[in-house]
Amino acid sequence: MSPPRPADLPLAVYVHVPFCLKKCPYCDFNSHTREGTLPEAAYLEAVRAELARRASWTGGRRAASVFFGGGTPSLFGADFFAAVLEDLDREVGLAADCEVTLEANPGASEAGRFAAYREAGVNRLSIGVQSLEDDSLARLGRVHSAAEARGAVAAAREAGFDNLNLDLMFGLPGQTPEGAVADLEGLLALDPEHVALYQLTIEPNTVFAARPPALPDEDVVADTEAALRERLAEAGFGHYEVSNHARPGRACRHNRNYWEFGDYLGLGAGAHGKLTTADGIRRTRNYGGPDAYLRAAGEGDPAAEHRDLEAAELPGEFALNALRLTEGVPTRLFEMRTGLPVDRLAGPRAEAERLGLLDPDPERLAPTARGRAFLNDLVQLFLD
Repeated sequence: MSPPRPADLPLAVYVHVPFCLKKCPYCDFNSHTREGTLPEAAYLEAVRAELARRASWTGGRRAASVFFGGGTPSLFGADFFAAVLEDLDREVGLAADCEVTLEANPGASEAGRFAAYREAGVNRLSIGVQSLEDDSLARLGRVHSAAEARGAVAAAREAGFDNLNLDLMFGLPGQTPEGAVADLEGLLALDPEHVALYQLTIEPNTVFAARPPALPDEDVVADTEAALRERLAEAGFGHYEVSNHARPGRACRHNRNYWEFGDYLGLGAGAHGKLTTADGIRRTRNYGGPDAYLRAAGEGDPAAEHRDLEAAELPGEFALNALRLTEGVPTRLFEMRTGLPVDRLAGPRAEAERLGLLDPDPERLAPTARGRAFLNDLVQLFLD
């Protein structure tokens, strides 16, 4: 089969803003604290230059979604996002119903900017609540309080946002299943359209890795997760991806594009991209540190790496994304997104079905309940 035509694939844009007020002790994301004033003007200039350089790679497609992630993008003023969106519309084109998400923390100063973000073109906020218990927030090293989190949601509604994601963490030090459900009840009282549920894990090269807190044992965490997902289902949220739950019609379109192996242009420090060209599928990765990114962008190309994927990599790359979706994807999507025949999946698929990890329906590539519980093992079959 020939490579897929770029025009047949949806396009998204990811813009990374790597700055934070404080590095959380559990965080292994590409985020950086900085003394003094943030280099907002210089960073905007670098992102705009990168976009001008790479816009032609998108093949004339309009972007269906834009996601400003971090770090803490809401440390920047609304003018930054308005300028980037204006450039994107001119250089690439934004769909009339483009979903534009901004990650934000609940600090009072950031919440005060929500109306300006809405005016700039942002229409979806993802707020890092993490917990509505002040003791838990302190143990997580968060810089906001539960009252500030509730205030941020109120400010978002007042600013006109009708599409909110709220992040919630579980498996916290000393947390019981009952305590986690009580935390979730507080979150549900804020009436979000989307909830992202994350287990606290100890990641390498973090403060918690050096000084690990005492976390609940595996059985308690498993009971906690089951109780939280049951309560979310009762509240009308569909569990559509490993960590994500949404009310009907409110799944994050940007993230679904990743999981369905669509294309995305990655801009900013440490941003990754995946773009289909006439020659194949290209992966890009920018320099991660903000200073290295700014320097490289000023010299012309902020990419630390860009390469075309080999055909042998595509089954694993596709499965790594698609199998995160609770309902999986139509089997034919593999051919549509990779240009390879579906029989390239036959070997790992047969083994996954034998192990009870994959639904035997030949028209879908979907994990079973067991497959979702042992997702890493399932994906590894395709990576191998």
